[in-house]
Amino acid sequence: MGPSSELAAATSQRHLRNVLPRRWLHVQAVAAKAEQLACLVGDDADVLTAAAWLHDIGYAPDIADTGFHALDGARWLRRHGFSDRIAALVAYHSCAVHEADERGLGQALANEFPREETATSDALWYVDMTTGPDGQDLTVDERLTEIRQRYGPDDVVTRFWERAEPMLRYAISRTQHRLSAQPM
Repeated sequence: MGPSSELAAATSQRHLRNVLPRRWLHVQAVAAKAEQLACLVGDDADVLTAAAWLHDIGYAPDIADTGFHALDGARWLRRHGFSDRIAALVAYHSCAVHEADERGLGQALANEFPREETATSDALWYVDMTTGPDGQDLTVDERLTEIRQRYGPDDVVTRFWERAEPMLRYAISRTQHRLSAQPM
């Protein structure tokens, strides 16, 4: 782990481990998976791992504000000295732009954080969306099914996935392609 990811791990642990232990299991597994994908992002390995540690920090009760964890977490990270890039990766992780729209926060998200489409953002989405709530490895299909069952058919989270799924699958596919191109 590099300096950003070490601080990110400690920060995430401090805010999630005791108050949201199931979320903490998920975050630990996502970060471990991100470390394994470091080869896909070159010099961004530490950025990817830090963003993985912090991607769900906005769920922490002492950080949550709007109820939209991606934006709440990104705002908090920016205020607490994390890089703008890490904050932006957290802000947009796993198709968050669609959830922002569902919650009436799309313009705020767009005004506050730049969106990127890179191997690093794709890898972050991949590690999040192939890791279950208890840290288990899942396919993207299993993960989407789990999310829809957990939230129910009428929840904003379930609704946004209806629109976000094609974009998510494309990012996952790009990461899988990059993985398959790696030498064994």
